[in-house]
Amino acid sequence: MPFSLVLACDHAGLPLKQALRTALEAEGHDVLDLGTHDAQSVDYPDFAYRVCVEVATNPTQLGVLVCGTGIGMAIAANRHPAIRAAVLHDSTEARLTRAHNNANVACFGARTIGVETALDAIRTFLATPYEGGRHDRRLAKLNPPGAQPPA
Repeated sequence: MPFSLVLACDHAGLPLKQALRTALEAEGHDVLDLGTHDAQSVDYPDFAYRVCVEVATNPTQLGVLVCGTGIGMAIAANRHPAIRAAVLHDSTEARLTRAHNNANVACFGARTIGVETALDAIRTFLATPYEGGRHDRRLAKLNPPGAQPPA
């Protein structure tokens, strides 16, 4: 099943983002690439923000963020109440973060993961549904009063 995905990266994540975009588009996914598009130094929070706005506005979209480690992008993304972002290192983390945490943004570290492992993780992320049930109570505790939870 094709997904609507929003991708962004900083300068360190550019090669991995480009590889992910190419593979995801070849698999039939609708990919919106919000930058960066060259190796000039940029600030990762700016690009995380762009993806978060898109995902928060359209809950059917999922986000993919890439920086050197994935950590900066995840920290920046998780400042948005409608976002649940996780740094992924393998398909097990991808499966569990979707199934248990209903994550809507996958973060990758271009300096810490290879292209094939990242592709395996993002494919698993996309294929795994949220389990709900006992996890709903826990996720509700993550949202500040009055904040809109992710769909």
